Amino acid sequence: ELRHRASPWQRNLGYPLAMLGLLALTGISVLIVCFHVLELLLDDAAMPRGIQDASLGQVSFSIFGSFGAALQVVLIFYLMVSSVVGFYSSPLFTHLLPERQDTPLTKIIGNCVSLLVLSSALPVFSRTLGITRFDLLGDFGRFNWLGNFYIVFLYNMGFAGLTTLCLVKRVSWAVQAELIRAFGEDR
Repeated sequence: ELRHRASPWQRNLGYPLAMLGLLALTGISVLIVCFHVLELLLDDAAMPRGIQDASLGQVSFSIFGSFGAALQVVLIFYLMVSSVVGFYSSPLFTHLLPERQDTPLTKIIGNCVSLLVLSSALPVFSRTLGITRFDLLGDFGRFNWLGNFYIVFLYNMGFAGLTTLCLVKRVSWAVQAELIRAFGEDR
């Protein structure tokens, strides 16, 4: 119903551009994680441990300079939003969604706790995936398990594999549905 009420500009330009943007951000994050996996295999310095000697402002945290730093920020925001959307889309937590002017206090507290846990895990998540090397001034890189190669490697491989699988599934299903609709086989 919302799609039918949308203006032609939204339907023909806005939605496709938003979809292309989401595909691009997902693809870029998977590519960065794949490069991080290669880096893990070749160099021990790629492990997401804390940076001991580099202080803020003296060393660039991206090999692409300002553009790379801006890309890291955009990807971290994208991961944050996709984590929240994925959390509330999972069947286990759909009942936690707030309802307009009818949300009990326990559900509000549950939402606050959930968002706090997700936001606290984001720095470790982005460091483990190799999206950023920035320590976020919280010494998140000092966790002992971040020095374990197998945990970090499997985490990165799982993210890259599952994200690619979801991306291929969503895109192929959307293309398949459009082809079925275009050939009139949906009736």
